[in-house]
Amino acid sequence: MSVSCPWEGGCRCGRVRFKVSAQPLLTMACHCTGCQRMTASAFSLSVAIPSEGFEVTEGEPVIGGLHGATRHYFCPYCLSWMFTRPEGMDWFVNLRATMLEDASWFTPFIETWTSEKLPWATTPAVHSYAAVPALEDYEGLLQEYASGAPKP
Repeated sequence: MSVSCPWEGGCRCGRVRFKVSAQPLLTMACHCTGCQRMTASAFSLSVAIPSEGFEVTEGEPVIGGLHGATRHYFCPYCLSWMFTRPEGMDWFVNLRATMLEDASWFTPFIETWTSEKLPWATTPAVHSYAAVPALEDYEGLLQEYASGAPKP
């Protein structure tokens, strides 16, 4: 399935909307206990979007979850967790994949924090990490994802 940019999406109630105008850098599932608690699920699903290709078009998301250098953004009304701006990685936005209007193409390419995953939770991710990939591994992962991973 091919879905060309721009893509649109929003929170559950529709009061906060966004537009994506750049292809994803990477897709992932995070098994950390923080994501488990914030999603009330076994893991969170996200798409790394270049920062310049992501724009909030309606509403004003608020910071929730963690209130430190890494910021999690939510709809102030329905409290949907929409995206994250990771500390020290300003070049991308980590968008919750299910906030997209069409997430049917989504498959996690990497999974992180498998050291904290629930024993029964599995994903089709190509790469698994007990925590997160080493910073020097990202260049190779981005290239591998760009050259062959499922994406719109």
